[in-house]
Amino acid sequence: MQNTGEQKRARVLNPIERATEVIFGLLMAMTFTGTISVATAGQEAERTMMLAALGCNLAWGLADAMMYLLRTLIERTRSHTLLTNLCAGVDATTGHALIAEALPPRLAGAAGTDGLELLRHRLVESSDIPVKPRLGWDDFKGAIGVFLLVVSSTFPLVVPFLLLDQTGPAIRVSNLIGLAVLFIAGWMLARYAGAKPWQGAVVVAVIGAMLIIAIIALGG
Repeated sequence: MQNTGEQKRARVLNPIERATEVIFGLLMAMTFTGTISVATAGQEAERTMMLAALGCNLAWGLADAMMYLLRTLIERTRSHTLLTNLCAGVDATTGHALIAEALPPRLAGAAGTDGLELLRHRLVESSDIPVKPRLGWDDFKGAIGVFLLVVSSTFPLVVPFLLLDQTGPAIRVSNLIGLAVLFIAGWMLARYAGAKPWQGAVVVAVIGAMLIIAIIALGG
């Protein structure tokens, strides 16, 4: 039973979605902490900046969660349309074209005519009247997960400002924590993709640092 529950959670948000949402929230928060000036920042300014970072990630977490639901519904509607067309009795050539369009190009090319025909038969035989696409509880759990990942990524960066009295050391520790989280996220993504984890970790950390510098320079 435990394995079944773990598989269901993995389907709600896969490792790529989890890591990228954390990276997104982290970058948003680091653009705020990166604009704190050692020379001018006081406790009140830091508090205002931290509240602004949290408020920004709350807003973007909500928007990202809504986009997750919208993307899920669109993908489900697209699959529903495909099955509806196949079950409506389209000819084999049209069915092959519809299936090939839904598959990644390399997979469609590798399947060939015989593979596409086998898929068409399997889909038609195993599919009753397609159910109208709708969102279920798992989809809303995924949206909640997206929201929490974006928002929670703010807190590791805020902790140094709460524990350290001096702004300079707090900024440096906060930036180090941010880079460490980016490194871990890159490691997880590369490992999931089957690439060398340390290379993915370094690449994500470097790209993240460059993005933060660019966003701050552009006034973000």
